Amino acid sequence: MDYVPITGPAAWLIAAIAACGAIAILAHERGWRTGVYVFKPLTTLLVIALAWRAGGHPAYSQLILAGLALSLVGDVFLMLPRDRFVAGLVSFLLAHLCYMAAFASASFRLDWWVALPLAVYSALLLRILLPHTGKLKIPVVVYAAALAAMAWLAVERAVAGLPGAGFAAAGALLFVASDSALALDRFRGRFRHAQALVVATYFAAQTLIAISVYYVHVI
Repeated sequence: MDYVPITGPAAWLIAAIAACGAIAILAHERGWRTGVYVFKPLTTLLVIALAWRAGGHPAYSQLILAGLALSLVGDVFLMLPRDRFVAGLVSFLLAHLCYMAAFASASFRLDWWVALPLAVYSALLLRILLPHTGKLKIPVVVYAAALAAMAWLAVERAVAGLPGAGFAAAGALLFVASDSALALDRFRGRFRHAQALVVATYFAAQTLIAISVYYVHVI
């Protein structure tokens, strides 16, 4: 399928997402808490607006919107001054389940060679993280499995050549990168510019997943 460029109000929404996301990243880097509280959820709200405006296939778009709404809840939990990491983890776990349902709403073949790299990567990441997760071992394993499965289904759609699947697959893989950086920063020790990396890849991931809705009309 040819990808028609997004124009008009949707293009302006993407520009607004980029601008608000850049401010949110800068706020993280400068320690500007008010900026984080305002611009991080605002950016996700703009992504939700982008997906909502797309219309697209009802089942796919509704599931993506549900995942984005749950992600917004997770954003709020993770940016609160008091540690709400588990609540944020559960919110994003539910978001990934919504994305999985959206990506699995079409018929396509599942290939082991697509799943294998994601499984190996997840296993290696867990080997690094688990000695440092304490009582969160099981939640972290469950979340990592859901994240990998979500990315697997997204990539399978792209391999099958389904409409919008390239955007969804790129977004899903960026989500894996974002959550990996977040987990390493939290459990293995803080590293420089971690939040900038986490937030930048996260907003890019969500935006690409939202853009995929514009191209999914027939499943």
